[in-house]
Amino acid sequence: MPTRENTGGHSAAASRAGRIPRSTYRVQLNRGFTFRHAAEIVPYLHELGVGDLYASPYLQARPGSVHGYDITDHGALNAEIGTDEDHARLVALLRKHGMGHLVDVVPNHMGIAGHTNPWWWDVLEGGPDSPHAAYFDVDWEPRQPELEGKVLLPILGDQYGSVLERGELTLVYSDGLFRIDYFENRFPVAPGSTAAVLREALARLDGVLDEEHPDRMELESIATALERLPNRRRTDRLSIAERRREKIVTQRRLSGLYAMSGDVALAIDHAVAAFNGTPGDARSFDRMHELLDAQAYRLAFWRVAAEEINYRRFFDVNELAGVRVEVPQVFADTHRLILRLVREGKVTGLRIDHPDGLFHPRDYLRDLQAEAAGAESPERFYVVVEKILTGEETLPEDWPVAGTVGYEFLNRVNGLFVAQANLQAMDETYRRFTGVRAKFRDLVYEKKLQILRFALVSELTVLATMLDRISEKNRAYRDFTWGALRDALREVVACFPVYRTYIDAFAGEVGERDRRYVDQAVRLAKRRNPSVSDSLFDFVRNVLLLDWPESLTEEDRRQHARFVMKFQQLTGPVMAKGVEDTAFYVFNRLVSLNEVGGEPDRFGVSVDDFHAYNRERAERWPGALSASSTHDTKRSEDVRARIDMLSEIPELWTERVNRWAVMNRPHRRDEDGEPVPDRNDEYLLYQTLVGAWPLGEMDEAAHADFVARIQQYMDKATREAKVHTSWINPNPTYDDGLRDFIAAILRRDGDNPFVADLAAFQQPVARMGMVNALAQTLVKLTSPGVPDVYQGQEIWDFSLVDPDNRRPVDYGLRREMLAEVRRKMCGGRAALARELVETWADGRIKLYVTHVALRARQEHADAFAAGEYVPLAATGAKAEHVVAFARRDGGSTLVTLVPRLVATLMRRRDFALPDAAAWADTAITGGEIGGRWRNLFTGAEIEAGEGGLKMSDALADFPVALLERIG
Repeated sequence: MPTRENTGGHSAAASRAGRIPRSTYRVQLNRGFTFRHAAEIVPYLHELGVGDLYASPYLQARPGSVHGYDITDHGALNAEIGTDEDHARLVALLRKHGMGHLVDVVPNHMGIAGHTNPWWWDVLEGGPDSPHAAYFDVDWEPRQPELEGKVLLPILGDQYGSVLERGELTLVYSDGLFRIDYFENRFPVAPGSTAAVLREALARLDGVLDEEHPDRMELESIATALERLPNRRRTDRLSIAERRREKIVTQRRLSGLYAMSGDVALAIDHAVAAFNGTPGDARSFDRMHELLDAQAYRLAFWRVAAEEINYRRFFDVNELAGVRVEVPQVFADTHRLILRLVREGKVTGLRIDHPDGLFHPRDYLRDLQAEAAGAESPERFYVVVEKILTGEETLPEDWPVAGTVGYEFLNRVNGLFVAQANLQAMDETYRRFTGVRAKFRDLVYEKKLQILRFALVSELTVLATMLDRISEKNRAYRDFTWGALRDALREVVACFPVYRTYIDAFAGEVGERDRRYVDQAVRLAKRRNPSVSDSLFDFVRNVLLLDWPESLTEEDRRQHARFVMKFQQLTGPVMAKGVEDTAFYVFNRLVSLNEVGGEPDRFGVSVDDFHAYNRERAERWPGALSASSTHDTKRSEDVRARIDMLSEIPELWTERVNRWAVMNRPHRRDEDGEPVPDRNDEYLLYQTLVGAWPLGEMDEAAHADFVARIQQYMDKATREAKVHTSWINPNPTYDDGLRDFIAAILRRDGDNPFVADLAAFQQPVARMGMVNALAQTLVKLTSPGVPDVYQGQEIWDFSLVDPDNRRPVDYGLRREMLAEVRRKMCGGRAALARELVETWADGRIKLYVTHVALRARQEHADAFAAGEYVPLAATGAKAEHVVAFARRDGGSTLVTLVPRLVATLMRRRDFALPDAAAWADTAITGGEIGGRWRNLFTGAEIEAGEGGLKMSDALADFPVALLERIG
């Protein structure tokens, strides 16, 4: 049984297996928040009650990276974040405080922007024969014959010919090597191709040095050696070794010659200038074009990326290239450092980023587990995966992990505070205001098709080409055209109900789960495409489910298997881009439901369903993370808590949002008969303002900052929606019009009634939203799983999607708050609780709930780690407004009591904070609830009588309750 570590000084062996964090606190490391900064907050986190420091990736990344997911060197710590000594000091401090260290690992891709990734540089220089060619998922035999043996690099700001003839691509000589510069980008020049430059230099030595001059002869010898290098298409071991050996030798010779001979140096400089051409003289760039054409890469206009790029990317990000971690050597080289830190006990847990992008996630996780825990260990090392589960989908049982990072938990907790009964009213308001009639499932299908047609078309092209070659091997299907197969594939992917399947095609294993999802996708594709022959879709289904002809050769079977595995790597990015990054910015009925892993058409979660989910989690995945905000969430937990409340007041919301539209009509532009913003974006904007509106008065600087943040958010939201504008094809008219609209409606002069009306409406929303936020915080901290606190969220935080949610955190303020709260706890919790309720807007109340609950997890570790989860029933007039459950083990029993749907509860009382009178006769009943209890927030002791535990007693002085059984 896994154990919880609560003391310092644990051994490396103990930290490698069997340990599950008590709780985690996620920090975003970058040059603005380094190892040293993290070390400074360790004592604060310890006092708060945090178990493990959970860090974003911190291996060497692209210079200036703010997130760390663009790793360029897996063998080194990020120099901008700190040194090995800084890291060691941080780890030592964590150990001193009895805390563990969870690290984000990025196995799926690497950053290739600029010139700082040595593996990618080597691939660009050597092409398929590079020792690192197998590290990246490159299609060296793409559909376009001109790209055979080359990598397409779509980094140019204009058409290749225009960029070339403007002289923006420049040849540079440095220390015996040549490279190509394009502004801040650098690219290698293959050694063999540089012979042409040296021949040009030799020509310029005519009349300067005679043919028998030692310097000229040396240059001639170097050029000849380079010309005689084996062609890079020769990939036998001896040819590869010769190319690499001669590269080093000729570099040294040329560097020495250039340094010693002024004549040769001048000739090389003149040759380089000749290759760089003269703008206005198109023919002067012929040499440069021929040199570029000889490279193992092809520079291209960035707009061709979607259609022709031939390396797998992370989603559609050109600067992130897919890594083939399924290759043993690649696994070893990408994990050597992180596994060393694990073995040294410096890292006690791993978070795996985007496992659905991997060729074979299960095998990867098994390999990782064997290395991290030790092949002979009976216990697992703590590993969680960023796996998005859809609907009722469950995590594969054969994955050797503790669970997911908790998005499914986040969405279920959030759903508790959405009024399911008001679905029709909210739907009607949204439809009438915006005119949007599409069902969410239809919208998802359309947006996934859009992604496949424009953003990820190259990935689809690779699959279609593979499938076309497969069909040619089967006489029953050889008449299918490439285009028909591509279209069928696109439809099946667009209809896929989950992020991906996990078929092991090489082993011939198809699980019932995966068979069901493939069948469902094909069935839906047929239904949406009645004019397409069923035989096309049947062929796709048969290939995906390994229903292959017996006549296939072993090589054909390997090709089939590879197609199936690569198909599974595509469905996840299409789902993520189509749903999270597109549909979620279009379907704006209640945007608090539009969260990563969420399903906006599932309008709320019942208490019974939440209890059923938590009980299953306690039994199957007690070590999974329980998140409420992350670096990827669309809006913070506190913003969602406010927006949820709108579902409880549909009539008030309808009246208000329509009034605001009338107020702000003069600020809307009309562009060719279309409003800017359109009604759907305006509806999103109003919800965003209600959710993100700051507490308290804003001075001019704070107001300007808020307006800029909202403008930035709406700019991102509308570009992600891809309706009027996008990142690839910005629409300045719409973008500028939207920014101007936001600035106009938020101005604070005397003749703008909107701001005053918004503030008046928002005040009770903020008050009720605070109760929602405290309730979801306590539920998270006491539910089965490992609660995760995202940086800064221990007090009120009304941030939106990144980069807004990655702003610097004021830890000085939080330290002062915690010190004050702890000091006042010693003077009596009852008085402190009353004070915090009265001053709830300053954020200390959320900090207090977080601190008390985390400390309770520490003091009652068995009850929370492995104890029972017992749903508790409520009776009485307000029973629907209660979420209650117990956690118990051995001598400890704790009960969580929180209100839900508080706006409905308090509507007739002017949305005041719930008090004892609000609960009437509502009580918690059942055998588990008898006896005497202490409220950990107020210190009050209450008795459960014959009618149960009265909510009016439990929540008399504080919005939520965590009760500890006495005796």
